[in-house]
Amino acid sequence: MGVLALIPARGGSKGIERKNIKLLAGKPLIQWTIQEANKVSFIDRLVVSTDDEETASIARESGADVPFLRPAELATDTATSFDVILHALEEIETYEWLILLQPTSPLRLSKDIQGIWDFCQRMGADAAVSVTHVTDNPSWMYTKDSKECLHPVDNNYLNFTRRQDLSDFFKPNGAIYLARVSWLLRNGGFISQKTLGYVMPLERSVDIDTPLDWRWAEFLIGGVNG
Repeated sequence: MGVLALIPARGGSKGIERKNIKLLAGKPLIQWTIQEANKVSFIDRLVVSTDDEETASIARESGADVPFLRPAELATDTATSFDVILHALEEIETYEWLILLQPTSPLRLSKDIQGIWDFCQRMGADAAVSVTHVTDNPSWMYTKDSKECLHPVDNNYLNFTRRQDLSDFFKPNGAIYLARVSWLLRNGGFISQKTLGYVMPLERSVDIDTPLDWRWAEFLIGGVNG
């Protein structure tokens, strides 16, 4: 049961310059993910997909395999993760499972990676993604009409007077995507009505996209990884 772990890490970045190799608490951002993935025994091969020689060098020094450089057209703002996955699967030998680990989730720990694998195998599922609870419950949200009047998103909102009475809502946190490769190729992505949601705590669910996200990760990283 071969498992390929893939870390997509292009050289450019729109919100934070050279984000994937920028130092976070003294280490390149990508190194946080590589080090945690290398602690997990079920992963057979850890590959970084990048278009950038410097990123490739740092990835290798951190303990990942970089067997190819991604073409420039797959390192743009419009290239999708699925495009990157397809290219990687064309470049290297076939594995039964693929786990995608984005380097923008540096607070994800090896126990989260192991946990989603054990969860998926225990449930007999073909796919699972990491999620976290939303902090702003949609049941208490509103839209506005052309006259600036508020309208509840949930028409049953009047029935909810306490936070603990609300239904749980989750969102993908971007940290871990897992799927059987044959299923992934048929489905065209990780999300379907049969995809399981593996819950991670909010404090390990930071997904760095903006400078504010970066500062939040710096604030949290001592307590989570220290």
